[in-house]
Amino acid sequence: MPDRKTIEDSMAQRHLAFVGVPRDPKQFANGVYRQLRAGGRVLYPVNRAAGGEALEGDPSYARLADVPDPADGVLVVVSAKASVSVVLEAIDRGILRVWLHRGVGKGSMSSEATEKCRDHGVAVVDGARPLMFEQPVRGVHRLHRLLSGRRNAA
Repeated sequence: MPDRKTIEDSMAQRHLAFVGVPRDPKQFANGVYRQLRAGGRVLYPVNRAAGGEALEGDPSYARLADVPDPADGVLVVVSAKASVSVVLEAIDRGILRVWLHRGVGKGSMSSEATEKCRDHGVAVVDGARPLMFEQPVRGVHRLHRLLSGRRNAA
């Protein structure tokens, strides 16, 4: 679990690329996207397969390189295997904060992706769900936060 300051800094960012927003609005990642956007953030959905179509009412992008400035961080909600290439794109783009979403199982977490971040001076949150820290913390995310020992973070 990342330290409190890294989590707080990541949650404070207002312009985020969100890699892995599905086309299906009923998917879990879409709910995360909507809640973070409702918190006042500008989000840029990144999905190679979407072909530039709107996702959650926002223009989508095929790659992190296509996302307009500013992009203060990236939330990664793809498989652990795919997260390494996303991290490399973030490094190439100069993005200094990466959140590897932990879903069921490992989610986007990968030791290789985490190592790449740390080797390149990128702050990484690896092992948490952002909705555990988005105020107000709601529903099952309140329980996840309590169980993680992070009730005082953010």
